[in-house]
Amino acid sequence: MEALLIPLVILVLVGTGVLLVFRAMSTGRKANRGPGSTLSGTAPSGAVPPESAARQPGGQPGREPAELARSAAAKLDQEQHRLLYALIAQGQAMAAIKLYLEATGEGLRASRDAVSALAAHPQPFQPPATPLDSEDGQDDDEPQRFPYRYRAIASKGDVTREVSSNMLNDEIYGRIRTLARSGDTEGAVRALTRHSDISTKQAREFIALLDD
Repeated sequence: MEALLIPLVILVLVGTGVLLVFRAMSTGRKANRGPGSTLSGTAPSGAVPPESAARQPGGQPGREPAELARSAAAKLDQEQHRLLYALIAQGQAMAAIKLYLEATGEGLRASRDAVSALAAHPQPFQPPATPLDSEDGQDDDEPQRFPYRYRAIASKGDVTREVSSNMLNDEIYGRIRTLARSGDTEGAVRALTRHSDISTKQAREFIALLDD
């Protein structure tokens, strides 16, 4: 009987010791955590991860969508501008983004943001200013006069017109001819009358022979 009693007492003592150690460890964890603490790996209610910081519309921080739309429109020629807005009107967003990407060479994300801005803030097509357009806006400045008279001749069939002026040279006449052949007849007429002494009617007759 005594032989069985001694192992039993040892077993009870060991079990009591294990129980006391377990309770001590549990109490220590609660004290370290403190009131109101949360479980490891969880964020407090209402916290916003840094990745979700607010961004300006258009995908570019600090840039207004209307400004982005104007900048995007300026990168398109007239035909690209027309096609892009046709796709936007038809609801073909992906096709519009692809067109803008191919026209400008910008990345996919930048193209998406640009098309979004163009849809939200429609932009009329603005042709790029030419050197002659800039000169036309300077009414107070007289065109340069050269020490020789330049002769410009235009003909179509049996009709021939000639303009002689000391305010023309090869470069200026080449720009006038480019304007006429690109369809900007009025721009060519204004430039020709500015760089010569002929009337607007005579300039129109001359330009009409260059528009082919």
